[in-house]
Amino acid sequence: MDIIAKKPTDTNTEKVIEIKGLNKAFGNYVVLENASLDLYKGENLVVLGKSGTGKSVLIKIIIGLLKPDSGLVNVLGNVVDEISYQELLALRLRVGFSFQNSALYDSMTVKENLEFPLVRNRKDLSKQEVNSSVEEMLDAVGLSQTINQMPSELSGGQRKRIGIARTLILRPEIMLYDEPTAGLDPITSKDINKLINDVQERYHTSAIVITHDLTCAKETGNRVAMLVDRSFERQGTFDQVFNSGDIKAQPFFDYNFIQ
Repeated sequence: MDIIAKKPTDTNTEKVIEIKGLNKAFGNYVVLENASLDLYKGENLVVLGKSGTGKSVLIKIIIGLLKPDSGLVNVLGNVVDEISYQELLALRLRVGFSFQNSALYDSMTVKENLEFPLVRNRKDLSKQEVNSSVEEMLDAVGLSQTINQMPSELSGGQRKRIGIARTLILRPEIMLYDEPTAGLDPITSKDINKLINDVQERYHTSAIVITHDLTCAKETGNRVAMLVDRSFERQGTFDQVFNSGDIKAQPFFDYNFIQ
């Protein structure tokens, strides 16, 4: 069965992330060089690149875990490397980061894992409101039945879903997905792709999806930005990027299997 490319969103010119001329190196090793990228409100943008091309470094710069050597990184109206630490903490509550390995606490139940960010960051909520939020998020990812289970009792796909639920529970405006389908079988990967689209539609999030998986890129990305040789070589819809005849796009097809 053919994989249908996701359509672009309706034209929206409001930028929620703006990156211009970004440079980052570690010693003599240049990771990002004059990289520019925009994320528009309400869209899923896939950043597609092979392992080691700087995708995770880009995410860490966006959330202020790493400082750029030069260039502009503006997130929701904040220049990330110029704001105070307290302002950065407040910004991070508006940007949800879904880790590649789900990053669940092994000693906590699913319920306790989801409660943790709320209890830590939303002290104004009552116990009933916390419970209601947990139940809503578990329903949103289709795992209400796992509420009292431990992470060790969950499958890889279930842990991914719970990780997304825990990120989503603070209702971020932007979602950052780091390799959401890594290590998953094709059927489970397809379920995660659908969940990413469901989150966008239900919670009106904007998202950057970091991946080297072409199927994930095609199914979830309203736009695709191809990271090659330390900068963004091509940007557009999936078909615009991969039907361009650009020889730099060919290695991605050599690296993936896609129908």
